[in-house]
Amino acid sequence: MIVAAVALGALAVALAWPVPMALSRAAWPSQSPALALALWQAIALAGALSMIGSLLAFGASPAGSLAAAVDHLVPAALHGEIPAEYAVVHLASITLAIGLAVHLLLNLGLTAVRAERERRRQHQLIALLGDPMPGVPRTRILAHPEPLAYCVPGIRTATVLTDGLVDALEPDELAAVIAHERAHLDQFHHLVLLSFRAWHSALPWFPIANRAERAVTLLTEMLADDDARREVGDDALRSAIVLVGSAGEPGAYADSGGIAPDQAMLTSRLARLGVIP
Repeated sequence: MIVAAVALGALAVALAWPVPMALSRAAWPSQSPALALALWQAIALAGALSMIGSLLAFGASPAGSLAAAVDHLVPAALHGEIPAEYAVVHLASITLAIGLAVHLLLNLGLTAVRAERERRRQHQLIALLGDPMPGVPRTRILAHPEPLAYCVPGIRTATVLTDGLVDALEPDELAAVIAHERAHLDQFHHLVLLSFRAWHSALPWFPIANRAERAVTLLTEMLADDDARREVGDDALRSAIVLVGSAGEPGAYADSGGIAPDQAMLTSRLARLGVIP
């Protein structure tokens, strides 16, 4: 068990810093955003499991296996007689592992509840203030001069555009924006981003959590761009992004608390399309 604890600990350290740092600095993810997004998800999940597993393996090492440790410690916890082979450091390791797992799960649940509450509020607002866009299902237009576009996920999905956006774009450019937003909804990007937001919320002091959330946000933007490119072509998407700029999309979805695309992300998206802003 000690060997397993050391191996899992080494994996946790690698996945907590050098591996995600190398991935965040690599150039290839912009060419294969789907693969990079899957890799980020694997890193996050494996990192959390290896960290918890390392602590559990070390804590259970006196028993030789986790199952045996459970058999020893559960009755002991009920009767107050901890076996002598378990030192304070072993008990602290098990307690820390359980506490970390509960902390991560609670943050995921709370983040999901907040996101659902915000989605419901957004649906109510756009139903009240928005008008259906003729000929385009699940799309509503808000009377606002700023060129904005975003999507609201849920059982009832909606793509939201403003008058300012519709007036600023040509038909093919507008189609590119709508295709981009629909891709976010169809590919369930809000669920991917929610998990990374929960990770960031659970470990706000952990620098890589912020870096991971930013990287994943950019990758979902690139994936949505790729859908738009396949539907209307590079030229329409390129001109739509250039005309609308970073103000054109307050977020991949309308939840609160996440990282919104910024100028640096806009620059990366345009670089893929052969534009240097």
